[in-house]
Amino acid sequence: MQQDAKNGGAVKSPDRDPARILVVDDDESQRSLLSSFLTTQGFRVVTAGSGEEALAVMGSEPFDLLISDVRMPGLSGLEMLRRLRHAENPIPVLLVTGYADIRDAVGAMRDGAANYLEKPIDLDELLESVRRSIGSWDVLKDPQPDVLPIPASVVAQSPQMRHVLQEAAIVAASESRVLITGESGVGKEVIGDLIHAWSARSGGPLIKVNCAAIPETLLESELFGHEKGAFTGASAQRIGRFEEAAGGTLFLDEVAEMSSGLQAKLLHITQNGAFQRVGSNVDRFSDVRIVAATNRNIEKEIAEGRFREDLYYRLNVVEIYVPPLRDRPADILAMAHAFAEHFMKHKARFSPLVVSCLELYEWPGNVRELRNAMERATLMARGDLILPEHLPKRVQEAGHSAAIEGNEAAPRGKRIEEMERVFILQTLREHGYNRTETARALGLSRRALIYKIRRYREQGHATESP
Repeated sequence: MQQDAKNGGAVKSPDRDPARILVVDDDESQRSLLSSFLTTQGFRVVTAGSGEEALAVMGSEPFDLLISDVRMPGLSGLEMLRRLRHAENPIPVLLVTGYADIRDAVGAMRDGAANYLEKPIDLDELLESVRRSIGSWDVLKDPQPDVLPIPASVVAQSPQMRHVLQEAAIVAASESRVLITGESGVGKEVIGDLIHAWSARSGGPLIKVNCAAIPETLLESELFGHEKGAFTGASAQRIGRFEEAAGGTLFLDEVAEMSSGLQAKLLHITQNGAFQRVGSNVDRFSDVRIVAATNRNIEKEIAEGRFREDLYYRLNVVEIYVPPLRDRPADILAMAHAFAEHFMKHKARFSPLVVSCLELYEWPGNVRELRNAMERATLMARGDLILPEHLPKRVQEAGHSAAIEGNEAAPRGKRIEEMERVFILQTLREHGYNRTETARALGLSRRALIYKIRRYREQGHATESP
């Protein structure tokens, strides 16, 4: 095996076995995610649940890279790093850290860490760091979501949504908890459905709970169940959604709407699978995978004391950000046709001005608003041709403005997008390319910022420290 003099990593020769990576984390969900993802990228992956176990494994077989959580019971990731620095054949180390550990991780860079990754882990960022650390390798598998059964109702023409589906496919293969974020109406529930359908739990139940739609006084009973006589009106025993979802997936929509008391109970079950029915002191256990969703900026909710940081990291082993419809214009017409044909029960035709209206409107309500607009249009249309007057007035006005101004609306939209890009990249530079600090300064979630940075990088803009 050759050594890459530039980055100190091991360069895999074409005729050698794939690079070997040891993943160390006391959280089984985190280990499962990293192992599943890195395996799909062509690596040989071994996992360990503690620092002590990791050292024992490294004593019996060689590795090209160590990826370790910073905080673990017993031997921490930082202590392992210090021991490996003095080893006879040291290997690159990537540390995984929560926000509270950032200072330790930065200090660890001085102790020889190749890099550190912030939780929740962004899979693209992880792959980049692995590449820099161990150089090139043979890719044994090129994971593509298209090989999985995508329902006909799911439209993903844009590269942005295809990337989301690829992330969902990778995550589905693991047992990791997932947090799906994005604006209201973007299709977070659809992604949750796909994660379940593509997982090994697809034969089990998929139970959904909208935490914002159930009164606070009833939500605990809905989730955990209750015993007869536990409260006024509890005339019979009732099992909760966690028990119903055993062997399958529990989808918690609008999870950020939970009270602090319920957040503590949810944290408990994510730690050891144990919960108690209302009115009982008997621990029960449920083998369930949690997929949660929210339209709120969770980092902001944590900073303002409305959401527990420890629960955030338990739920958010990996985050999937679903971009708003305005950021994936290639999906708008495809979705509009799909919705129109669904309601009409046959193919629909759009007039040229309808196409302009649909493309130029901002769609603040995202996919949900587009679906409602097409339902209205198909009801108003007498044949298969949809005209501007069949659309909601606010959508019509987008097209009329373009016609009056000589179709200047689209360039103006592009100018706004350009101004946003300049501002975000400038803020990124001002914060030393630290994504967490930049997201906080911009009022964005870190995942939303990473999504935008990825787009800018693909356009050829500098997004990393030179």
